[in-house]
Amino acid sequence: MKIPFVSFLPMEKELNSDLRGAFDRVFTRSWYIEGAEDEAFEKAFAEYCGAKYCIGVGNGLDALMLALKALGIGEGDEVIVPSNTYIATALAVTYVGATPVFVEPDIRTFNINPELIEAAITEKTRAIMPVHLYGQACDMDPIMEVAKKHGLKVVEDCAQAHGATYKGQKVGTFGDAAGFSFYPGKNLGALGDAGAVVTNNKELADMIRALGNYGSDYKYHHIYKGNNSRLDELQAAFLGVKLPHLERMNVERRRIAALYSDGIKNPKVITPYIPDYTVPVWHIYGIRCAERDALEKHLNDKGIRTNKHYPIPMHLQECYKDLNITKGSLPIAEEISSTELSIPMYYGMTDEEIQYVTDAINEF
Repeated sequence: MKIPFVSFLPMEKELNSDLRGAFDRVFTRSWYIEGAEDEAFEKAFAEYCGAKYCIGVGNGLDALMLALKALGIGEGDEVIVPSNTYIATALAVTYVGATPVFVEPDIRTFNINPELIEAAITEKTRAIMPVHLYGQACDMDPIMEVAKKHGLKVVEDCAQAHGATYKGQKVGTFGDAAGFSFYPGKNLGALGDAGAVVTNNKELADMIRALGNYGSDYKYHHIYKGNNSRLDELQAAFLGVKLPHLERMNVERRRIAALYSDGIKNPKVITPYIPDYTVPVWHIYGIRCAERDALEKHLNDKGIRTNKHYPIPMHLQECYKDLNITKGSLPIAEEISSTELSIPMYYGMTDEEIQYVTDAINEF
């Protein structure tokens, strides 16, 4: 049996006619930027998240960068980020001229450890950027308490966590703003690059919208030195088709994850830990194994495609050598990067496929 790491086919087969209808609707209107589709999706996604405002942007990295920029974070500032995440989190900090300061995760959840944040705060610290990695919420209460105590801004990175909850409240609504990615592989994915910022602050929302539109509040009037990062009508239309199905598709991901967690019995393999404060949406199902590379080869040989999130931690990436963080300085991030293996997880997996993956892991 051959099982891809991810497949869009089951979802796209279900939504085929609606997606084609969305394309025809936009094409017939001949209006491709800042139109009715964008407005409708922004309203619907804000309501879905439980936020007052949503601003569509070009991608998830831009969402984080524009949020930081609107909050006045820039040259000479520091932003606390988890040491274990995708590099876009750190790049957003870099792009506004600030410096990312890496804080280690909890080895059980892979998310930033709130107990370690305060020790990383300096007189230059301006914000904390928690990442709800793999679709599982961070422990937000202690993070928000530290931020309040030290007068810091909080920008949530929700790129992998559309619909995840913390103590019954959807992620993206705890901090000053939150960035979402709608990259095609995400739980809510466009058919190209797309992203959004959500916030409950109108002034901040207006500024982010202007910053993403060349710094313009109305045509040819520029109040900021902005960027070009807008959610185009076509992607907004596709996202508008998919959004009403997100909850049921997340429910199915939870069912798949439960089958994996119940079925994987190999003592060499550590399955994901789920704290009682979160209901994850399982963008990724990541296991850990000391013999990760051998396990990966074993699964690949059986036709099971896998991935690694992420094989080189950010502080050891070539582009961040200027931070002078040596190997061994962030051992938990390095441990995760050398042992994590992501196994197939997507809407539409059959029970037979799930069992095949489970059996192959147990045979290792």
